[in-house]
Amino acid sequence: MALKDFFSFSKNKFFWWNIIAMMVVVILLIWGVLKGLDLYTHHGEGVAVPDIKGMRVNEAQMMLRNHNLIGVVADSTYAENRPAGTILESNPPVGQLVKKKRIIYLTINSSSAPLVTVPDVVENSSLRQAEIQLTASGFKLDSVQYVSGEKDWVYAVKYKGQKLLLGEKVPMGANLVIVAGNGGENADSLSIEQPQIPDSLKTDTTSDESWF
Repeated sequence: MALKDFFSFSKNKFFWWNIIAMMVVVILLIWGVLKGLDLYTHHGEGVAVPDIKGMRVNEAQMMLRNHNLIGVVADSTYAENRPAGTILESNPPVGQLVKKKRIIYLTINSSSAPLVTVPDVVENSSLRQAEIQLTASGFKLDSVQYVSGEKDWVYAVKYKGQKLLLGEKVPMGANLVIVAGNGGENADSLSIEQPQIPDSLKTDTTSDESWF
């Protein structure tokens, strides 16, 4: 059979009907696979993440279950003005469309403030510099306590009446007291002690005699 006759539909109908049948089967197979994936993954079906902020963990998880979602506590942080154990954030966020049975990761409010290292401001900062560094680190400042010393120079930082050591940690948001110099005026027991001069080094002016 000539090549021209081989590709002729009228002279080789069987070959072409087989080709057409194979193409139809391939198309149907691809369509079936895609349709099966859509059914398996629930394509086009979405559930909006409900607003669970401020709820207790068990309440939030129950609401998520009612929406065919799963709530899992993944992280915790601290917000001073929120009750402990309540939901602060969710991932995916509230209102986002997700598939059913999707895991929603929850961030809850910790029961206690995390400990934060107090910045090194003692004996190397002015009052203004110390106030900026301490507030930037999340601490609150009470009234300044003044002692005898260089004006507005920081000599100590107190928490609950106790002087803090270098590198010491206190709860975030704690109230701190800065101890600063008042320019040399009289102050409390934290006043800077002046060095004592030994008696042997003191000048005995009574023994001096005039040459005239």
